[in-house]
Amino acid sequence: MRVKRLALTNFRSYTNLELELNPGVNTFIGNNGSGKTNIAESLIYLAYLSSHRVANNIPLITLGSDQAIIRAEIERDNRTLQVDLEINASKANRARLNQNPVKSQREILGALQIIYFSPEDLDLVRGDPTDRRNFLDKLMITQSPRMAGVIADYDRVVRQRNTLLKTRAPENALVPWTEQLIHYGAELSAERVKLVDDLNPHVNEHYRNLNEVKSASISYKSSTDGLSADAAENARILQERAIEVAKQELDRGVSLIGPHRDDLHLQLGDFPAKGYASHGESWSMAIALRIGSYTLLKSEGSDPVLILDDIFAELDTARRKQLAAVTTLAEQTIITTAVESDLPPELLSAKFYVSPGVVSKETSNG
Repeated sequence: MRVKRLALTNFRSYTNLELELNPGVNTFIGNNGSGKTNIAESLIYLAYLSSHRVANNIPLITLGSDQAIIRAEIERDNRTLQVDLEINASKANRARLNQNPVKSQREILGALQIIYFSPEDLDLVRGDPTDRRNFLDKLMITQSPRMAGVIADYDRVVRQRNTLLKTRAPENALVPWTEQLIHYGAELSAERVKLVDDLNPHVNEHYRNLNEVKSASISYKSSTDGLSADAAENARILQERAIEVAKQELDRGVSLIGPHRDDLHLQLGDFPAKGYASHGESWSMAIALRIGSYTLLKSEGSDPVLILDDIFAELDTARRKQLAAVTTLAEQTIITTAVESDLPPELLSAKFYVSPGVVSKETSNG
């Protein structure tokens, strides 16, 4: 899979940008604040329908405009797909596939598959459980786009149920929302458990490849004991647990069971990574999670675009080499950097120089 062309209209710093991208590595070089990460962000948004930098659409739209447009021509499985996404400030986004409008923007999920790595990924190790749940859910959506609907439905149910709990609604008003929380929560938990089980050996291998002494492993840490990759069994367990915590939930005004309270546990040797990992070990774990995600998708027959956003300046030589090596597996890699010399020479074959609002391409001769 690769992006052949990318066009941005009123997206961040780009009023009008059109790019032709090469197979292999495409490197965008520019000072901090020049707009190179905006290019990576547009592809990330197209793949996930959300930004890795901001929580709402307003910052994505050029000041003075009420919409931004991302248009990409994607080559996959020997065919070309055109995806258009209209990001709106005050109404729902609209999307088209091959010029044809789709009912929901979620219908474009899966058209572009990516794995991205950015400086914010240190939060996967050091941050809150929200960061790690989001990591799992985005990888799950890349694997199976239909899970975006399950996640959205689950989040909606939790919000509505919490509102009812806060207002001390009668029990009969809560019943249908509890049933839905159990239904969607059981499926989401099952899919996360399966994903973590599948991802774990890849994380272990790539952490070991970084010449780290300790072994690395990951596991799913549920707030409800006994959950597994069996959705039906999860529903039974969550049903029992819902009865047990019903009074506590009313007292506290919040839903106390379900995957919104779960975490991805990261282990290094005998200790949890969070709170014990050194700065270097934390980077190694973040790299192992992202490269592990990439190789898991490859093993399942996918060929995602790899995005390495402003990451090489953060890493030492050994970790840079590990990232450079994984680019040879990808049909296409997008790299952004402020300093050209931070990159190994083999990552500089197709160079784009970025200044505010402008991108110019230079192709080296060797």
